[in-house]
This record gives sequence, structure tokens and C-alpha cells, in this order.
Amino acid sequence: MKSSKIPERTITRLSIYLRCLEELEADGIVSISSKQLAERFGLNPAQVRKDLAYFGQFGIRGLGYPTQELKNHLERILGLKQDWEVALVGLGNLGSALLHYKGFRERGFKITAIFDKDPVKVGRRVKGVRVWNVSWIVPVIKRRKIKIAILAIPTVGAQAVVDGLVEAGVTAILNFAPTQLSVPWNVKLQNVDISVLLKTLSFHTIRADREATRTEGAS
Repeated sequence: MKSSKIPERTITRLSIYLRCLEELEADGIVSISSKQLAERFGLNPAQVRKDLAYFGQFGIRGLGYPTQELKNHLERILGLKQDWEVALVGLGNLGSALLHYKGFRERGFKITAIFDKDPVKVGRRVKGVRVWNVSWIVPVIKRRKIKIAILAIPTVGAQAVVDGLVEAGVTAILNFAPTQLSVPWNVKLQNVDISVLLKTLSFHTIRADREATRTEGAS
């Protein structure tokens, strides 16, 4: 089936399934059914089967999925069987935290180019990676053939930076800038707005408190 027909949420859930399988493998579990997978991790067994069906037939009816085999399939589908060079734009507090996050390297994502406009930072090496002026985005990324970028800069100037990334050949951008950005159809832009996520958590917290108060009042 063509990837264009695969729902975005399915791709997101594949990453969740992979994390679950990694935990199962670490626990020494060699095979598991969709029902057992759902019960252990709070998933929907029908959804698990439907999501996997987009990519072929996995497992054996009545016997479940071989844990390591399915894990390897998902790693291949998600492109994790190869290492990826990543460009980081913005070396402020957030950018620095992302640079030091070990999870990227463990999953095969290595930040190999950093860009910033602060003259104090430009020219330095942080964790062995050179910090370039943002004006060098196009030539540096083109030369290194980097396809993935992380944007950790303020709103002002963000679109111009994205335009440079696209011109350089980047096809996937993880955006932490709190603004809407425009990219061509063939470039994947994934927005991460931390404030929106916190507001969502706030809603659920207030709702839980109200439910607790209502329950206490009824008792």
C-alpha cells in the first residue's frame, strides 16, 4: 500500500508499538498476541492489527507476533535501520537540551551541524559539533546532504530559516518555534508546541479534580 494512504496517526502509533516491543524483548518475552500487547500497554488490539496490516502480514494466527522479528520490521518501516545526520537550528536553552539528549543518538539520529546567530556561539564546538552562522545553512546542509532538521528558535525569522532548510534539501523538520510555518508538499513539518501540551494537561488535571470533588460530595 502506498505510504500516502497511511494515516499519520498510524505512523505515530508504530513508534509506540516499537517502544513496547523493546520493553518486551528486554523482559525476555519472545512472542506476544495483539490482545496481550493491548492488555499490557493499554492499547487497542483491533487498532494494533489494523495499523500493522498497512505494511503486510505479521505474526501467525493463534501464535501471535515474534517479538524480535516484529521489532525489526518496525525499525525498518520507520527508517531506523540506518543512521541519520540532523541539523539543529538554535542553541538556546531548548536547543542545548536537545543537543545533550542521549535518546537521539541511541535511535540513530546524530546532530552533526548546529546553526545560531549569536556571534559568541558561532565558531565554537559543542559536544564536538561546530556551530555555524545561520547564513551558512544552505551550503553546509547541501554539502553534508542532511535531510532532517530541528528548529529551536523564536518566532521571529523562523519562516526565513525554514525556507533556507528547504532550499538546502531538508525534507523533514521538527519545529519547536511557537508559530505556523509554511513548507512545500514534499517536506514534512512536525510542530511541537510545549505550551499547548501543558494546557492540555491542565485541562485534564482540572477535570480530574472536579470529578474527585463530585465523588466526595456524593459520598
